[in-house]
Amino acid sequence: MHYDIQVAGLTRRLPLCAVNEELYIAAFVIFGDVELTIACAKGLNAIAPAHDVLITAESKGIPLVYEMARQNRENRYLIARKAPKLYMRNVFSTEVTSITTVNRQMLFIDQNDADFMRGRRVLIVDDVISTGESLKAVEKLVSEAGGTVVGKMAILAEGPAKDREDILFLQTLPLFNPDGSIKEA
Repeated sequence: MHYDIQVAGLTRRLPLCAVNEELYIAAFVIFGDVELTIACAKGLNAIAPAHDVLITAESKGIPLVYEMARQNRENRYLIARKAPKLYMRNVFSTEVTSITTVNRQMLFIDQNDADFMRGRRVLIVDDVISTGESLKAVEKLVSEAGGTVVGKMAILAEGPAKDREDILFLQTLPLFNPDGSIKEA
């Protein structure tokens, strides 16, 4: 089973994957799709609020924020990491539960990233917003670092996220029943 989506002027065929016995999602993965990454970054940049810093949660948002920063001639972007790295000092952390990850995760930034964000306008970017838990976790890290969140955006708003008024996105992505039909709200 699959779902065809049109986003940023491109069409992609997404496989449907079981989250549980009653819920399937369409797997949207920009890894390796340079054309899609470039087009989506351009689309998001066109609607992005003024900002000083881009941040995303590791990992699928990384090529997207890289490309957004490159297109805007911004020389740095930040990543909330899934694990602290040896080079990270004075680590900030928060817990996150995501619809696409089986277990709870942690996200981390270090003092260097916090110092870079402090007093700046921060734009949180992701590939797909579904439950909003990843956004909430990154927002907490930005706040703890002293940054000001000026926007939250993604390529796709999945399921009920499409009705949120606090996010910007390029396209909606429905949730699915086990038979592949679109799940009604």
